[in-house]
Amino acid sequence: MARHELQLGELPYDPLEEEEEEEQANEDGASSTRHEDGTLRLRNPHIAEMGPDILYHLGLGSGSHDLQDMFGDVRFVCMGGTSRRMEQFAYYIKDEIGYKFPPGTTLLDNSGCCMYKVGPVLCFSHGMGIPSVGILLHEVIKLMYHARCRDPVFFRLGTCGGIGIDGGNLVISESAVDGLLRPYLDQLVLGKIQRRPAILDPELANDLMNLRREDDPPSSGTLGQDHVPGRVDGAFCEYTEADKLAFLQKIHGENVVNMEMESLGFAAFCYHAGPAQLLWCVVAMLDRLQGDQVQTSKEVMNKWQEYPQVLVARYIRKAMGLPPSHTPEGTLAGSSQRSTGS
Repeated sequence: MARHELQLGELPYDPLEEEEEEEQANEDGASSTRHEDGTLRLRNPHIAEMGPDILYHLGLGSGSHDLQDMFGDVRFVCMGGTSRRMEQFAYYIKDEIGYKFPPGTTLLDNSGCCMYKVGPVLCFSHGMGIPSVGILLHEVIKLMYHARCRDPVFFRLGTCGGIGIDGGNLVISESAVDGLLRPYLDQLVLGKIQRRPAILDPELANDLMNLRREDDPPSSGTLGQDHVPGRVDGAFCEYTEADKLAFLQKIHGENVVNMEMESLGFAAFCYHAGPAQLLWCVVAMLDRLQGDQVQTSKEVMNKWQEYPQVLVARYIRKAMGLPPSHTPEGTLAGSSQRSTGS
């Protein structure tokens, strides 16, 4: 195979332009991501021609389960890294909206994924990093398709490293960027680079910001960065502390105030699939301009990790037409009698 030089940040073609041309040329609308009723139209024509579709990591299948009956009422998909964190949120949202777990729709298995269905809320753990979140999102998006869910709203709840903001600050992101501050994810597919825009919903971000209360922790609307953490405490490091700080200060000047491992993949996958609204709400564990190691106590970190869950629960209650919750601060973990994951 002949080798071709490809400069960093340079593409051999413009995939966004090709995608637009394909959609214009497709008169039957097959490349659209939505039906008129709000259900998803997969960007994969092979699924409709296949036999039963096995969602391996979810323990479900289109032939073995009535997915529309089990999941057709889902309106909110909430995802986070650890199983324990999402288990905690599932118990919390159950109390907040007054639902019980339907029989047969709660899953804990040895694949590293947990899933809870709480009425119209579906909670998943997605593991760590883009490869892990990508594997799960493929199956979750297909689940939304088979279940014929209408206009599902996707949230990612979790933690991040702050850049110029202290630990305990909430971050409600408006976009995701890569290590070159480009708002898309490049992937190699069959020897070609495919570009996926990493776009979030600014209206949804504004809605969350408006649900904050006076006693809530500080919040930041921001760009989120992925993949280039610039740490000096890993197994390998080819730059100095001064190099790291110069880079972090540079991107902070571009309004990037946090970085996390899943942001770019989550935004790119969900936007390409077509969910009308998607956003992540995360809490900073530390200010990376002050160091790479988390020094905060476990008790305080557990408390910080409740903040995104409480805010998203307020949004879900409001969207469902329920009155504001008056749950006292600090009672989230107690609703499940389980501690949150780090």
